[in-house]
Amino acid sequence: MDKFTVLTGVAAPLPMINVDTDMIIPKQFLKTIKRTGLGKNLFDEMRYTPDGKEVADFVLNKAAYRSASILVSGANFGCGSSREHAPWAILDFGIRCVIAPSFADIFYNNCFKNGILPIKLPQEQVDKLMDDANRGANAVVTVDLNKQVITGPDGGSIHFDIDPFRKHCLLNGLDDIGLTLQRDAHIASFEEKRRQSYPWL
Repeated sequence: MDKFTVLTGVAAPLPMINVDTDMIIPKQFLKTIKRTGLGKNLFDEMRYTPDGKEVADFVLNKAAYRSASILVSGANFGCGSSREHAPWAILDFGIRCVIAPSFADIFYNNCFKNGILPIKLPQEQVDKLMDDANRGANAVVTVDLNKQVITGPDGGSIHFDIDPFRKHCLLNGLDDIGLTLQRDAHIASFEEKRRQSYPWL
């Protein structure tokens, strides 16, 4: 998993509440178990017409936001079914940070496990960042995880809270497997002792 330290990029505004996981990545794209290749179908039913043409006024189809790495959205982001494909699609598109007043619990947890930083902020602060994000290509925002600070285009800053353990994992690029492999020497030692004690196993 890639480390998350400081992210500077364009923030895309998605002023919608209750953005569910089927909106993020529709069910027909859940056949794969690969984490890559889903970015092109992120928000598929909002980004494309039924015949596959881009919807010109959808935010991620606008020139200023095609390379957005931060998404600012409304409350209860990621609700609905517990599909891990949702954070996979967000990450594969290139978004590393989602900012909203609240998140569905399973989606929120899945973000951390996939190298995405979900930030919960009070509504008034999200509104300020949403306003910043509406500046198009000038909507450049910096998220400093170590300092826990978001800096907007005008230089104003917002502090955010995060669980210390999750912060440690993101800063060091540790998913569940990475955390386990930190104990690799202890695991190998245990397995060797077990092999010698129970050679018939």
